[in-house]
Amino acid sequence: MAGEVSSICSNLIRFDTTNPGSGERPAAEYVAELLAEVGIEPVVFESASRRTSVVARIPGDSPEALLVHGHLDVVPAEPADWRIHPFSGEITGGCVWGRGAVDMKGTLSMTLALVRDWARRGVRPARDMVLAFLADEEATGEYGARYAVRRRRELFDGCTEAIGESGGYSVEVRGRRVYPIAVGERGTAWMRLTADGVAGHGSRPPADNAVAELCHALSRLAAHRWPVRLTPGVAALLTSLEEILGERIDRDRLEQEAERLGRAGTLFAAQIRNSANPTMLQAGYKVNVIPGTATAHVDGRFLPGYREEFLETIDRLLGPRITREFLSLEEAPDASLNAPFFERLRAAILAEDGQARPVPYVMSGGTDAKSFAGIGIRGYGFAPLRLSPDLDYFGMFHGVDERVPVEGLEFGVRVLDRLLASPGA
Repeated sequence: MAGEVSSICSNLIRFDTTNPGSGERPAAEYVAELLAEVGIEPVVFESASRRTSVVARIPGDSPEALLVHGHLDVVPAEPADWRIHPFSGEITGGCVWGRGAVDMKGTLSMTLALVRDWARRGVRPARDMVLAFLADEEATGEYGARYAVRRRRELFDGCTEAIGESGGYSVEVRGRRVYPIAVGERGTAWMRLTADGVAGHGSRPPADNAVAELCHALSRLAAHRWPVRLTPGVAALLTSLEEILGERIDRDRLEQEAERLGRAGTLFAAQIRNSANPTMLQAGYKVNVIPGTATAHVDGRFLPGYREEFLETIDRLLGPRITREFLSLEEAPDASLNAPFFERLRAAILAEDGQARPVPYVMSGGTDAKSFAGIGIRGYGFAPLRLSPDLDYFGMFHGVDERVPVEGLEFGVRVLDRLLASPGA
């Protein structure tokens, strides 16, 4: 089990599943083969040509099912920027290198290594387990999780809770190993903005310039100071950090506190406000022609419970001349940190690391948990890894020289084993 996880991770990385790109099919077929080889029957389906996902169910001691999900696609990587080719899957220096090592083929490898070992030894999970290896998470999920819950809903019957990416890894905080477990994430509002004006010659006085109108709106949006909103998940994190650090965190100056606390501060710095970042602009085709239309794209994120406040503020800042349409609008999922399942997540980490300090956490970005929340499945971010203090885990998400320690993967397999196996195993 321990030795296999790194080789599975290496093999998965070698499949170039860049999104956008040629699709996830080869990696999905490899996953399906690994499952079928040990008697776990995979369901393989496509939402479009080569946009392939795999789902399998393993019967357990209870029919109340747990979903374990992850994505097969990765973001682009420019080989010239990397020390080791991003799709080599090379294992060197105690790490598996390549795009997807942390996001999130390493986690998929832990799940695969675990269930293959169980199948060989005849181990049952504590409850029915549904495994989902999905396409398209790095875009909108339209070809992956969204399609799965809309068109293959029956595959998730009985699932009440889920674990997925972005949680359960160690963060070194003043000599202590803090393990954030995600109990929620900010909602997504990806928008296309459009300004319409009067086309004309660039030398004439502007009568109604679409580019200028859009720039004024974007300037208002970029300059807006979103108010601090303390959600229950972040409030609980702050209380936990105070206990760990032995000092008070000033709620009235959280941005400064996040900077002061360093790595501990990164756990809440982006999770105390809504945000709206202009990311793309398109207008015009010639320097001496005033275009009749200008467009922009904005990446908006809102905290759990603050969707309406976010949208009302966006509309006020944009003004009546700008129209907006959503490329993706997904609610901010929120799971209970007081639930027994959250305690089991904490206990599984503590069983493998007696010095661990598990804490609740809210993700600043988003995952496929949003789609599953829409069908009533409560999601937790839990992809356990024990990491060395000098490894910038946050920086490797979508970054250069992405890699995951082999020992970290093996630790994660053991934690998942403690969490998921039947007590009688």
